[in-house]
Amino acid sequence: MYTRYADIPPYPTKDGSEIRELMHPVRQSCRNQSLAEARVPAGEQTRLHRHRTSEELYHITAGRGLMTLGDEQFPVRVGDTVCIPPGTAHCIANTGDDTLTLLCCCAPAYRHEDTELL
Repeated sequence: MYTRYADIPPYPTKDGSEIRELMHPVRQSCRNQSLAEARVPAGEQTRLHRHRTSEELYHITAGRGLMTLGDEQFPVRVGDTVCIPPGTAHCIANTGDDTLTLLCCCAPAYRHEDTELL
């Protein structure tokens, strides 16, 4: 299994971020998870949402933001990782001047149908 970043087109998700699915069972032969890069422009934020069945990990690779996770809010920056349990409301706001970029790992793999906007 192998993908090349330049060959993967970005698309908007239900939460409003732009993602590139770097590895996903629908397109590759991985089975239990997905990995995507998400980008949130300066001054923007994703919509508050939750995933009914997927646990999600966010790993910040560029920029800085404010993470909402359930009833908590806290700043995030490069190198930080957040675990988002299934069913937990969450969103992320870009509080910097540059694009906020993060890796998102979902298990089971990301599906639009598993995303509920709040």
